Amino acid sequence: MSSGVACQAAALREGLETSLDIFNSKRIRRSLDFARNDGHEDTTSRLFSSLHIYHDNSPHSAAMNMAIDEALLEHATVASIRFYRWHSPALSFGYFGRFADVGHYAAGRNLVRRWTGGGTVFHGNDLTYSIVIPANDPAFAESSMSIYEKIHRALREALIGMGGHAQLATPSSAVTDRRYSEGACFANPVRADVMVNGCKVAGAAQRRTRAGLLHQGSIQGVNFGNGLPERFAKELSKNCGEKKIDNELLDRAREIAGKKYATQDWLRRR
Repeated sequence: MSSGVACQAAALREGLETSLDIFNSKRIRRSLDFARNDGHEDTTSRLFSSLHIYHDNSPHSAAMNMAIDEALLEHATVASIRFYRWHSPALSFGYFGRFADVGHYAAGRNLVRRWTGGGTVFHGNDLTYSIVIPANDPAFAESSMSIYEKIHRALREALIGMGGHAQLATPSSAVTDRRYSEGACFANPVRADVMVNGCKVAGAAQRRTRAGLLHQGSIQGVNFGNGLPERFAKELSKNCGEKKIDNELLDRAREIAGKKYATQDWLRRR
């Protein structure tokens, strides 16, 4: 998925919700030291002191997957990561995307507009995940770009631990991968995307609200076996605990889906 940086501190002071479009934003801070991408830095420090892991193995519609992520953002009191599946091939596109650009895929894919920003992502063969950081978690105070980079560094370490040669993209290494459809998020790797052998394998999108930060990610083109989800989670926190999506949260997600993600008004709003 694509992602980006919208105004953060000022917007939060005013109580505004911001859709973050890190991948496509031209306002990303230039101060990050991306020379570290080629090294294997010490990872004894983790982004989260505790992390709840949700292995949501029940396939959901595209609308329901988006709604569960939003419901988690409403309810989570501890940083959480959810790995999830799709009941049929799907396509998600960013909050600011135009339906006219993706509508022709509707015959073969379940379409949904994300609450987060960014470009077009094809789902079905990917490992899709979301991370929720509640406002009471110390990580929430960090910039969206810093959080994004740290999450992808954790993923990179997990892939390296599986014998891969992953790195984070630098401005000079951001190249177009023509294997993917034009206009798709994975066709345009940019800074802090996860790369393997010159190809983008992971991207994400974010939304920050008063309640917390939602980070939605997709991992594609790598071997998901050998415990990648567990390795990824452990790189994010030394203190991980398994959780289940309860009925109360599912009921709330169904309500959100019915009023928002499953409606034509939301899908075609732009």
